[in-house]
Amino acid sequence: MIDNAVPVGRDKRRRSGIRSALVIGAVGVIGAAFALAVPFTASAAGTLGAAAAADCSAGYVGLTFDDGPNPSNTTTLLNTLRSNGVRATLFNIGRNAQNNASLVRAQRDAGMWIGNHSWTHPHLTQMSSSQMQSELQQTQQAIQQITGTAPRLFRPPYGETNATLKSVEQQLGLTEILWDVDSQDWNGASTAQIVQAAGNLRAGQTILMHDQYATTIAAIPQIVANLKSRNLCAGMISPSTGRAVAPDGGTNPTPPPSTPTPPPGGGCTATVSAGQSWSDRFNLSVTVSGSSSWIVTVTLRSPQRVIATWNGSPTWDASGNVMTMRPNGSGNTFGFTVQHGGNTTWPSVSCRTG
Repeated sequence: MIDNAVPVGRDKRRRSGIRSALVIGAVGVIGAAFALAVPFTASAAGTLGAAAAADCSAGYVGLTFDDGPNPSNTTTLLNTLRSNGVRATLFNIGRNAQNNASLVRAQRDAGMWIGNHSWTHPHLTQMSSSQMQSELQQTQQAIQQITGTAPRLFRPPYGETNATLKSVEQQLGLTEILWDVDSQDWNGASTAQIVQAAGNLRAGQTILMHDQYATTIAAIPQIVANLKSRNLCAGMISPSTGRAVAPDGGTNPTPPPSTPTPPPGGGCTATVSAGQSWSDRFNLSVTVSGSSSWIVTVTLRSPQRVIATWNGSPTWDASGNVMTMRPNGSGNTFGFTVQHGGNTTWPSVSCRTG
């Protein structure tokens, strides 16, 4: 679905103005619930960091909100995102950003990622290359002056794009981001319908939402709960791939098909859990049960290699692809860092006594 596509797009602002008037009371009610929220500061990273403990084994999705910042809604949106422990990508209209610099700083301080959504939200594909350049560049400059960082992501208004626009984006170092799921909030979708749409998100995908609707803000807690039930987490959008990845920019390591089981007649079990991940590597932790005299075999998946270990004594086979770990007196849990080389499937792990 094209974002507010013609003819819908041409009427969007008139409809939005009417709808904003109708829902402002609802926004006020929701806003009141967060009136005592902690002011936005850099400490938001600590609050949001708690979400890192969630099970993200199914991957990451991108929650995106267009058309901000808006004095009547953005603070409530940020408080709602923070109270639910998630971060989102906010595609700001440049003129709105310039007129509401304190809200842009609040977005930044709340740990959100800020993208470019053009200066005036026009139909860019009907403009000349120089006009496109002005729309995008003004927004880049305004956001950089306010936050200290220029956006790397750009979402074209109405989802309208062409080769000329893509060329302008490239000149400005911007990655074009559309969406995989349209919440239809701009088209009058109810909170239940927005939640239902978000239920279609899969790993790596992005959902289109907007800053200015009370129905969207009310949907956030349910969206987050649904993602959690499916072991999905809200992440950032990678400027290199345009896909949702871990908040630190890493890819999401893929767990093996099943957890190893003890051999017949008893023995030990090795249970693998995820640690931190980065763009080029990830950590895994292995906890052994059933025996304190264990030998764990870790078989890497090409072109992976282990670049660090802790709380165990490793040895390697001749190929360097099989690591054998034994206790070193630090208990029955050890860890290691895998440089994945593009293969993020977890190594296979098995346990035996010896």
